[in-house]
Amino acid sequence: MAQCESNNLFRNQYRIPSARLRGWDYTSAGWYFVTICVKNRVPCLADIVDGAVRLSPIGEIVAEEWQRTAHIRANVVLDVWVVMPDHLHGIVGITESSGLVETTRRVVSTMTTKSRLQPNSLGSIIGQFKSVCTKRIWAAGHCDFAWQERFYDHIIRNERALNRIREYIANNPARWELDRANNENVWM
Repeated sequence: MAQCESNNLFRNQYRIPSARLRGWDYTSAGWYFVTICVKNRVPCLADIVDGAVRLSPIGEIVAEEWQRTAHIRANVVLDVWVVMPDHLHGIVGITESSGLVETTRRVVSTMTTKSRLQPNSLGSIIGQFKSVCTKRIWAAGHCDFAWQERFYDHIIRNERALNRIREYIANNPARWELDRANNENVWM
């Protein structure tokens, strides 16, 4: 009997294949739609009341750090975004690389393990955002908070798609109860 090999094994353990587009340079200038979820989709970031977002103290930290992302990185522009009860949707623009070294304010890790993430890539931007949020949230006494390990991204290829995603994000709070009732999410 032949032994089957799996493409999902690494060091004899299962791993999840990357959701990133193979061959795409995620440091490339362009627009990206991202969704970042709380672990186990725990609704701790906000409440939706009459179609409007009311941030929790944790959600306020998330909103503050999201807005800071563009201020500390010369090559990042934020477009439409919203903090929802258990996730954040946002459009991130990466401009031409500034050639600047990333600020030490957002150091993710001091471990000697070499990261596969390139500086100024979408992955490093989101990873550092999640890291700083988590540190601040834990410092505020919410030690059980955690992000889902990965995040969803979609490369926005034209203005029509950009406008459609902007509309989706803007309408997300008003659709919250409907989406939860139907257990459907167009983007996840």
